[in-house]
This record gives sequence, structure tokens and C-alpha cells, in this order.
Amino acid sequence: MVDLLPLLRDAGHDVELLMFNGASSEFKQELLRKGVRIHELSPGGRFYNVFGGFYNPLNIIKIRRYFRDYDVIHTHNTACQLYVPISKIVFHKSTRLFTTEHNTINRRRSIKFFKYIDKWMYSKYSAVVCISEQTSINLRKYIKGLKNICVIQNGIDVKKFTHPVADISQKKTYTVLMVASFRKQKDHETLLRAMSRLPLNYRLKLVGQDFMEKVPLLKNMCETLGIEDRVEFMGARSDVPDIMEASDVMVLSSHWEGFGLAAAEAMASGRPLVASDVGGLRDVVGDAGVLFPQGDDQALAEKIQFLCEHPDEYRETAARCQEKASQYDISVMASKYLDLYQAVNS
Repeated sequence: MVDLLPLLRDAGHDVELLMFNGASSEFKQELLRKGVRIHELSPGGRFYNVFGGFYNPLNIIKIRRYFRDYDVIHTHNTACQLYVPISKIVFHKSTRLFTTEHNTINRRRSIKFFKYIDKWMYSKYSAVVCISEQTSINLRKYIKGLKNICVIQNGIDVKKFTHPVADISQKKTYTVLMVASFRKQKDHETLLRAMSRLPLNYRLKLVGQDFMEKVPLLKNMCETLGIEDRVEFMGARSDVPDIMEASDVMVLSSHWEGFGLAAAEAMASGRPLVASDVGGLRDVVGDAGVLFPQGDDQALAEKIQFLCEHPDEYRETAARCQEKASQYDISVMASKYLDLYQAVNS
């Protein structure tokens, strides 16, 4: 949203953001700095989830007033995806609805009851945008006969992340970086085990927000593995491009991914990316970066060490990654979204 909404606005459209939880974040502040108007159903805060959080039924009523002002409402994530079409039906508004499906799997799909809810929910949208081919394939398997699915891959501000391809031929120590929020789908554990297999001149930086109180568990794991002195937990940062420039190898270790924005950003950085061989990431990385079997810490360690100890292979891989990343520029994504909106509303 930080990169996309200003582009849609600069193309001549009135673009605003509605947040169920209006709690402050670096992303929110950046949107405000870019002049994007933000609405909030709740100011958020520490007691937000105590009072129903995202799934508070009152949100259905609060949404209704936004239908009268907009031609298009585009939702992201489950609570918004479900409550916006309910609100539209209850209050009989004609606004066109679009939604984005971000993941190849989710917990709801393992519970039969939710399949009927999801089938109804997705059918109420003019289009369901999947962020990768694998996301589309999995959604079609989950809800057979759904006709309103299309694919628009996520995008990044390529210029913001692009640096010259690094030369590590004279380096004696190496920095591995993973940028990923500490959520269930991110497999930090495999990366930590891989670090325990690497020589002492390899260090690891982890950037991301702790959503699941996962960081304390990972720090305990570092102590158990004896790598606590070589692993730095940096938290959520706004200077990720600079941190990437100061690193040598990018890693994205995941249990699953819909697309993997962090993978595209890493590939743009002029450093090689080593990523889990899972749907979504496989689509993004292709044969540009290096894939390893999901959960295989030995293979991950070997691939990181091989790149660092073979500078020619390192440079070639980094250059391929950077070339592939150019396909995911945010301007391409913005154009495709506008084409979709106009096609449906024409």
C-alpha cells in the first residue's frame, strides 16, 4: 500500500486507505508523509483485540458510510474480505468490490465449515486478484468453479532497493540477512540451524516485526545452538535498503508464501537470494536465485557458504537476481490494477 497508493493517486484518481486498526506504524506514517488520506474504524492500541479486534461485528456497521464516496473498494486480509461484502448487502450499495488473495494456503481451508463462507465471500467480488500463479491454482482447487479470479503479481519500488552488484572476493567475514516479520509462515528456525552449521565468520541479521511473540523463543534457540553472539535481532526497520547494501547474502526461509515481496526486494539489492523451494517463492525466484528444500538447514548452509566462497558464482547469481527483480516494478502492478478497475466499471 505504501508504494501502490501514491502511484494510483498520481495517475489522476482519488485514493484513500481505510484501516480496521488505526494503530501507528512506520508504514502508516510513510503513507501520511506521502499525502495519502487514512481513515480508521478504531484507533487501535493495546486493548484493540480485547474488544473484538478485526472481527468485531460493529465493523460491518462502521463500513457502511464509506460506500457512498467510492467507485471501488479493494480489500486485503480476511476480516476486511468478509465484512465489506456483508456490509454492502445489508446497506444495498452499488460500489464495485475487489479483493486480493495473498497466500497459497491459510488455516481456514483446513476447516470444512469455512469453505461455504469463503465460497459466498469470494463470489461477491467483481474480481479476486491472486498475487502469483500458485496462489491462483490453489484457490481454484479450494473453490471449484470460481470464475472471477485473475493474477496480478505484487510489485516493489525497484529503484529504492537497487544497489551495484557486490564484490566479496576480498571479504573475510560475511553477513547473512533475512527480512521477514516474525509470523508462523516464516521459517526462521531453519535459518538459525543453518547458521549453527556455518563457520564463525558468518553473521546473521534478522529484520522484522514480532507479531507472534516469536522473538523470545528464537533467542532461546540461538543460545541452545551457541550462536547468540552471531545473530542480531534488529526489529522492524525503515532503512531496509541500506541494511541490504551492508549485507552479503539474502535469505528468505518460509513454510509457505503467496508471492514474497521481501524476495523481490532482496533480488533487486545486488546480492544473491537463497530462498525456500515453496509455491509463490518458486514463482518469484525462478532460476535467477538459489532455492533450497524447505526446512533443510544443511542444504541452506551449504548454498550460503558456496556463494560466499565462489565470488564469480556470487556475482553471476546476484546479477541474475537483479535482472529478474526488474519484472516486479510497482509501476507495472499499478497499471494492471487500474486496467482491471476500468474494465469492470466500463
